[in-house]
Amino acid sequence: MKSYKICLIEGDGIGHEVIPAARLVLEATGVRLEFVEAQAGWETFERTGTSVPEATLETIKHTDATLFGAATSPTRKVPGFFGAIRYLRRKLDLFANVRPAKHHPVPGSRPRVDLVVVRENTEGLYVEQERSYLDGEIAIADTVITRRASARIGEYAARLAASRPRKQLHVAHKANVLPVTQGLFMNTVLAEAAKFPEVKTQDIIIDNCAMQLVRNPERFDVIVTTNLFGDILSDLTAGLVGGLGIAASGNIGKEHAVFEPVHGSAPDIAGKGIANPTAAILSAAMMLEYLGESTAAQRIERAVDQVLAEGPRTPDLGGSATTLEFAQAVAKAL
Repeated sequence: MKSYKICLIEGDGIGHEVIPAARLVLEATGVRLEFVEAQAGWETFERTGTSVPEATLETIKHTDATLFGAATSPTRKVPGFFGAIRYLRRKLDLFANVRPAKHHPVPGSRPRVDLVVVRENTEGLYVEQERSYLDGEIAIADTVITRRASARIGEYAARLAASRPRKQLHVAHKANVLPVTQGLFMNTVLAEAAKFPEVKTQDIIIDNCAMQLVRNPERFDVIVTTNLFGDILSDLTAGLVGGLGIAASGNIGKEHAVFEPVHGSAPDIAGKGIANPTAAILSAAMMLEYLGESTAAQRIERAVDQVLAEGPRTPDLGGSATTLEFAQAVAKAL
């Protein structure tokens, strides 16, 4: 049996609770895993002056995959601070942000929804090139779209769509208003998708895409879009299936991958032991899928759904279970 080395980063707030819960479930799968712990996030910045120490970066580079808990970002500009996840995305070239939105048996989840938002993860408006003029009266932000980044995210999304039963891909854009930047993205992705003739591909204007996701999300399979649009759409799709408490994600590159629940560090409940670990556990399942352990990943998903349907549930889902109790129930269901 193959063995994998996994980097665990708890991060901030409830990350210290949901990552141990996900580890407990991973250990119950029977997959041979060696865990190595590392530090990153706001708490790490306060201690060391950097959100991602060089030692953490080296640990990630020498493990097979990373599971990250939660990171706090201050609402004010702090000299020397750079968000840990954004730093890792850039430093490790994790160009694909992958956010599944799949029906689970929780309140508010739309039946028959099973889609994935693939977000270009390295450029767009998130290059953070901003400046102001006239004493703050005018602010300007650059957006960067390159053919290279658009091509590789297009290839990734099309390949993902080809691997799924419905084999459908929507390219979401705003090329009708921004034909130079958004047009470059759209046309490059469409050219890559054309290399997968088994995939039914069409482009869709981003505002129409948002409306259709609210009205008829069942029509979508894989959606690929730029960084900012993907950030917004993926939270919308999480809302379709129960919210951020069950939303998993992966940041995937050619050589490295960091998986994380997309909820925040939740300082209001941190340390109380009541955080919902579902998103972290499902992120762990995504990690196993990435490693080629598809059977174990599917077992985790089924076990999570069983516990969500039968209980115990955490307080955010109407129950009274602690983080640990929920994880133990999932491990037992395995």
